[in-house]
Amino acid sequence: MSLKIGIVGLPNVGKSTLFKALTKNPVDIQNYPFCTIEPNVGIVKVPDIRLEKLAEMSHSAKIIPTVIEFVDIAGLVKGASTGEGLGNKFLATIREVDSIVQVVRVFQNDKIIHVHNIIDPENDIEIINAELIIADLETVKKVRTRIEKDARGNKKGADIQLTVLQKIQKNLEEGRLANETNLDLSEENAEIIVRELSLLTMKPFLYAFNTDNISQKLSPVLENKNHIKLDIKIEEELLEMSEDEANELGIKSNLDELIIKAYEILGLITFLTTGTDETRAWTIRKNSTAPIAGTAIHNDFKDKFIRAEVIQWDELLKAGSWAKAREIGKLRTEGKEYIVNDGDVIEFKI
Repeated sequence: MSLKIGIVGLPNVGKSTLFKALTKNPVDIQNYPFCTIEPNVGIVKVPDIRLEKLAEMSHSAKIIPTVIEFVDIAGLVKGASTGEGLGNKFLATIREVDSIVQVVRVFQNDKIIHVHNIIDPENDIEIINAELIIADLETVKKVRTRIEKDARGNKKGADIQLTVLQKIQKNLEEGRLANETNLDLSEENAEIIVRELSLLTMKPFLYAFNTDNISQKLSPVLENKNHIKLDIKIEEELLEMSEDEANELGIKSNLDELIIKAYEILGLITFLTTGTDETRAWTIRKNSTAPIAGTAIHNDFKDKFIRAEVIQWDELLKAGSWAKAREIGKLRTEGKEYIVNDGDVIEFKI
């Protein structure tokens, strides 16, 4: 499963520095707007201590973690939705990602230029979100014209799709993100139109507040957002330190928390497989049945699925081995209706 998370924000808020810290790749982080023109892309493994523990138990030859792809997108500015600052190009890149990490500057530093010459996190968020909303409104209005025509012609499902579009448009016009719209997507046609729209603000959002004081109390508006606080400058400095040096200075990275949160906002969980060859993490959607989960390994697993042997990872560790877990009755046999849980260790029978 390919997962892309776009890092967005105004120029000079720390996006590229965060990307560098996340991916440990050197990128251009010069102190001027639009130093990032083409998006930088990096693969980041999702931290999971369960893998090391299971691999040790199974004497696995290798460990394969699940990964997500971070895309460092150039700074957006006011007017991006109308092409300002290469906005159209950057918005198109955002449209291709699965979720958004919006980096917001909270720290004060006169030596680092702010594009609006004032540190106002709430206003910065409003500027970015307004540009995304304006772009989405344009998309919705274009599609609505076509769906209204389909509805007049009594095309099957068009009435449902029109209702969805009307709700989303109302929300956007009131300045709210599309993902804040209360939608019933149980109808297939409703889900189809939302997928077709590929709206920027329908994607899950995580706000990364770039602060020089992690314990800093932010305004209620900021604290109530789905967020994480990072000292991105410290994260960059940690790249140059050994683990012992960081421990001696009492410095700890918050990047693992960011990666895990970015993974979770996509509505994903991990199941595991383990053996002498490898211990591996597999990414699936929450509430996936066992046959659907099996397709993460191979598409044939869905149609050829017979049953699955399942145990939670910590129970397997307590047992000490797969054979011992079976012997003491800790392995469960599950069928096609079983909903896979995060941390399940599974052996599929096909």
